[in-house]
Parts: sequence; structure tokens; C-alpha cells
Amino acid sequence: MSSSIELRAALPKLSCEPESGPVSTSEPVAATEGLTASVTHIAPSRSKQHVFRERVQLAGLYWCYFLIGWNDGAVPVIPTAGPLIPRIQKVYNVGFAVVSLIFVVSCVGFILGALMNIPLSNRLSFGKLMVLGSICQVIAYVLQAPAPPFPVFVASFFLNGVGIAIQDAQANGYVASLRHSPEIKMGLLHGAYGAGALVSPLVATQFSQLRHWSFHYLISLGIAITNTVILIWIFRFKTQDECLEVVGERPTDAAGTNEHSSFRQILSMKTVHLLAFFILVYVGMEVTIGGWIVTYIQDVRGGNPSTSGYVSAGFFGGLMIGRIALLWLNSKIGERRVMYLYSVLAIGLELVVWLVPFLIADAVAVAIVGMLLGPIYPITMNHTGRVLPRRLLTGSIGWIAGFGQAGSAVFPFITGAIASKTGIKVLHPLLISMMALMLGLWALVPASPHRVD
Repeated sequence: MSSSIELRAALPKLSCEPESGPVSTSEPVAATEGLTASVTHIAPSRSKQHVFRERVQLAGLYWCYFLIGWNDGAVPVIPTAGPLIPRIQKVYNVGFAVVSLIFVVSCVGFILGALMNIPLSNRLSFGKLMVLGSICQVIAYVLQAPAPPFPVFVASFFLNGVGIAIQDAQANGYVASLRHSPEIKMGLLHGAYGAGALVSPLVATQFSQLRHWSFHYLISLGIAITNTVILIWIFRFKTQDECLEVVGERPTDAAGTNEHSSFRQILSMKTVHLLAFFILVYVGMEVTIGGWIVTYIQDVRGGNPSTSGYVSAGFFGGLMIGRIALLWLNSKIGERRVMYLYSVLAIGLELVVWLVPFLIADAVAVAIVGMLLGPIYPITMNHTGRVLPRRLLTGSIGWIAGFGQAGSAVFPFITGAIASKTGIKVLHPLLISMMALMLGLWALVPASPHRVD
């Protein structure tokens, strides 16, 4: 190993200018090279122009993820639906179980979009796929804004789920492909998600008290339109390899595989399924908190409908802060070990929310839970980039995210169904069970990379 590193050091530095040779578009570029404690990852130096271009690209992806956070990426309206769920139930005269269909339809759309990523990545460029996903969101918001009949309102979330899934997999795969500090950039990407999820309940709380409550989706429509324009302007329908070359990154040379062999390889990897089940529980837990905490505060703690939405905002605000402010702690303790710490502390705080009947204490505890849970998703994406083959990374992320989003339907729907019979007081026992299950699944995820490429 040491002789290999010495040999690399003796070689002349590679140019950071884009190579003139043909760029393969048959495979999405995958994440960082397999890293272990004994291997030094050497990335080419870049010019200031390359760095500037990368920052512009990342800014576009951050804005895209702000919109995903506005919708919560898993079920396209959950942070919004936290404050709006009581109003939606009142306007459409539906109960907990029926309104939970929003979770189910959104999840189906997300899963379909995630599965479509594998064949679409072999046919369309990275830039085209990002724009396609954004256009799906634009159409969904156009349908939601006039408060159409309930079946149409619910069905619109299918399109939103498809659009978010496509952008989610592509953006995560692209950031994981960067060779210069991908962990920090991944944390900032998901921090942008947290920022959107923080702002959304604040705005939705105001609209929930208005006659035209559905006009909230006009703001969502405006964000989605700007997102589409920005993605077209920055990425210009280019492939991922071309976008990487523009910022001085060397695309990974990988043997081409067709979509069928790629799909078979992805499904044959045990690590993919372990990560998928882990994300299933994590997303289900996160969406359950964001979607039902407002109802819990109002029904169990007697919170004011005009202010209870701020508890949801506090949760997603904590989510955003945790993904950025705890980056140093993740690095100091180690991303794998720190996951156990965050999970145990979150369980303890959920016990506080469950057992302490004090509204302010509950609101603070929920915000801290959000901060502790915040780093978990980006850490999982970073770990995915380390242990899975680079040439299969974007497709694998699509599958992991898509399968994981089933949790965004299953767990909130189960919560709603049980709450319709026993009351929303069942929320926190269910959340604690989800956290314990998540902790056990993380222990099964391989700690070391097992590259096959």
C-alpha cells in the first residue's frame, strides 16, 4: 500500500481541465471512491474557475433541495400538512385514516420515480432528468392551488412524489460523486432541505387560518418554477460526466452496463437492502413526527391551532441545524459511531415529550429531536457512497430512497389508522419503537467498504 502511494506521488499531477475524449453517458457517475482508514484519497487540484463553477452548481442543487424540504422529500406535503392537516380534514370532511391517503399516494409516486431513475439514467442526461423532475412538481402545484375535489387533490401528490424522487436520486448521486469534501457538501445539501422544511410550516400555519388556505401552494408553485429555470440555466441538460468536467472533477471510468444488468446487480447486493430498510424506518419516523406532531399538540396538549404549527417548524429547524452544526461532531466521533449516540439521545427526548405534560418542554424536546435526527440521512448517503460500487451508485440511491419512502406511507398511515381508534396519544410509543428498530438496523449495515468495481 505504501509503495503504491509513493508511486502516485512520483507521477506528474493530472490536469484539471476537461478531457477532450468522448464522455460515456450510459452510466451515472457514482460516489466517492472506496475509502478506508488505510487508503488516501487523492483528488486533482482545481483552478479558481473550477471552484466557482462548482459553487454555482451546488447552489442550484441546494435550491432544488430547499424545495424538496418545503415538501419534505418523502411525502411532498408533510411539513406543510402538519399545520394544514386539521384544515384539510375540516374542508374535505375526512378523518385521520382518509387524510392519510396523502401519505400513501405520495409514497407510490416517489417509489415509481425512484425505480424510473435506473432506466431513465441510461436514456436521458443528468440535466434533463433534473428538469423533468422539477416540471412534475410544477404540474402538481398547479393542480393543488385551487383546492380541487379531494380525489384530484390527493392524486396530485403522485406527480409531486415522482418529481421529487427523480431529483433526489440524481442530486444525491451527483454530490456523492464529488471528490473534494463530499461529506461537507452532502451535509449542506440536506441542510438546505432542512431550511425548506423549517420555513414551510411557518408559512402554512398562516394560510391554515385563511379562507383560501390552498393558496399556500401558489408559493410552492413559484419556488418550483424558479427551480426549473435555475436547473436549465446551470446544468443546460448536460450529462453528469460533462457537469463534473466543468468543475475540474475527473469522471470515473467504469465499464458500461445496460439497465437490466444494473438493476439485477443492485438488487443482488445485501448492503443495498439493509440501507433501504434503514431509510424506510428513518423516513417513516421523520414524516410521522412532521405530519402528526401538530395534531398531537392540539389534541393531547391543548395547543392553540394558530400557533401549534410552530412546533413542527421547530422540529424541521432542528433538522436543518443538526445537519450543518453537527458536522464537526460527526467527523470527531466518526459517522458510524455517532449514529448510535444520536439515536439513543433521541429516544430519551421522545420519552420526555410522551411523559412530561408541559407544552413548552415538549416543543423544545421536539426541536432537539429534530437536531439529533438531522444528520442521519446525509450520513447514510455518505456511507452508501463508500460501500457501494461507483458505477451503480445513482441507481442504488434511487432504489434505497424509493424503497425507503414506503416508510413515509406505511408508518404515518399506521399511526393515523391507530389514532382514529385510540387517539393521537399513541404517537410517541410508536415513534420510540421506530427509533429502536432503526438502531438495530444500523448495527447490521456493513462498516467497511466492499467495492466490486
